[in-house]
Amino acid sequence: MNLSRMINWKYSKLRGWPFFIALIVMLIMIWSLWNKGQQGDIKVGPTAYTYKSFTASNGLLLHRLQTSPDNIRLSEVDANLVGLELYGINGGFFYEKSLLSIAVNDDIPATGGEKNQSSGWFNVKYPRGTLLWDKAAQRFEVQVVSSADDLHVTDHNQYWAQGGISMSLQNDAGWHAQAESEHMPGIDFTHMRSAVVFDQDKQVQLYVTQNLCTAAQFRDAVKEFGGAFLVDGVFLDGDGSSQMNVAETQLSGDNRKVRQMINLIK
Repeated sequence: MNLSRMINWKYSKLRGWPFFIALIVMLIMIWSLWNKGQQGDIKVGPTAYTYKSFTASNGLLLHRLQTSPDNIRLSEVDANLVGLELYGINGGFFYEKSLLSIAVNDDIPATGGEKNQSSGWFNVKYPRGTLLWDKAAQRFEVQVVSSADDLHVTDHNQYWAQGGISMSLQNDAGWHAQAESEHMPGIDFTHMRSAVVFDQDKQVQLYVTQNLCTAAQFRDAVKEFGGAFLVDGVFLDGDGSSQMNVAETQLSGDNRKVRQMINLIK
């Protein structure tokens, strides 16, 4: 084969490569589209929060979410939080399908229905510590009330309120008596625990531990984690209801369903 024919032969072979490469690229694209369809769209959860864990000197492992009060919504659920698309932690007390703690957004109970004894409008049976975010006044406050009707708020269309049990973080001598007066269940028994707290920067801090502990041990650990920067907050439902669902960790409590959660909007 002379040089001219050899060059022409090699050139004719190379001319097929662009088509071959294009075919491979097209097949890869088709496979990617098919695979995406099989898996479904990947959902990205809220990101406007920070997560941190901390082991206190008493041995409790705390999990904390921190976010702005405007990134909070109190929602009705009927599920274990792990596996939900919603991010956040458990809310107040409940019994079967009834909410026993205040859970209100802008004067609307978390259930979205009537303002009745099971909707989240009342702290059923007893006046209890309720964390209020007054958006119009840009202030937090823990108020001990029986009903959302009793809340002192600037604008009833701009607030949220989560019921629980007063933590009285600035009153180490009197917090236990106050919690007892609010009929805190299992205060001196060891259970999993959760709480919602606010700090001097007007940030919300959501705490969960799956270690069994008394209310005093949990409160001490929260104060150690948050330091003097913490202002006040409320204990939430505990034991197997102590749950957290975020990208960084999933805490399922005892796998029970809960009826209300504090969820992150974005």
